[in-house]
Amino acid sequence: MTDIQTDTPIVDLFSVTKTFGNRRVLDGVDLGVRPGEFVSVIGPSGCGKSTIFGIVAGLDDPDSGTVSAPTCAHMPQKDLLFPWRTVLDNTTLGLEVQRVPRKQARARAAELFPRFGLAGFENARPHQLSGGMRQRAALLRTVVQNRSVLLLDEPFGALDSLTRTEMQTWLQDVWQQYRWTVLMITHDVREAVFLSDRVVVLSARPATVRRDVVVDLPRPRELSVVTSPEFVAIERELIEVLHEESRRALAEQESAR
Repeated sequence: MTDIQTDTPIVDLFSVTKTFGNRRVLDGVDLGVRPGEFVSVIGPSGCGKSTIFGIVAGLDDPDSGTVSAPTCAHMPQKDLLFPWRTVLDNTTLGLEVQRVPRKQARARAAELFPRFGLAGFENARPHQLSGGMRQRAALLRTVVQNRSVLLLDEPFGALDSLTRTEMQTWLQDVWQQYRWTVLMITHDVREAVFLSDRVVVLSARPATVRRDVVVDLPRPRELSVVTSPEFVAIERELIEVLHEESRRALAEQESAR
């Protein structure tokens, strides 16, 4: 594991705007993520979180502002494992797109199976895996591409509460080992605080950065930390800002009718 080496962001958005048709979605977003940092983005539903991801991933261009980011590996909300392929062959898809030889791609992915709790399931089909195992396979498919930045879009949103908690703990453990640079979207404030170095709160649409909160809690974080006064204070601050933005969005919708 390596520590953050520099304060220079590896992902850097400055005054980014984006409009679709006559609907302004982003209105001057400033967001930076340093190497090795875990940053979560939260905000009211429909505020533009996924639009930011699309711009960072290079899938879309901003209307104005500047964006600096390396080639990223993107994990979408659904695992999107192909049912006709083995788990191992699902995890090599990103490498195959990069034209890595199949034998080499399978070897690289297979090395990670024990750490991802998937040893022995290389030749299984996705329907034979639990929800948590499918998400670990999807994350393995993402990280094996060896990109500088991981974009995680609600990675545990479809899981039940217990499995989700287990996956949060597991992700923290493997992140501390590999210290990937992570930018994650989530609607779960507690998840954001538990996993992140910083939590960025977006305003209602058109989105700006409403708050950027440092999570100054020691690592590794045990599950018991969620009841500590420090954790609860951060969580309360974030929830209050989210509620303010949600109320503002509702008021604007009412006035527009």
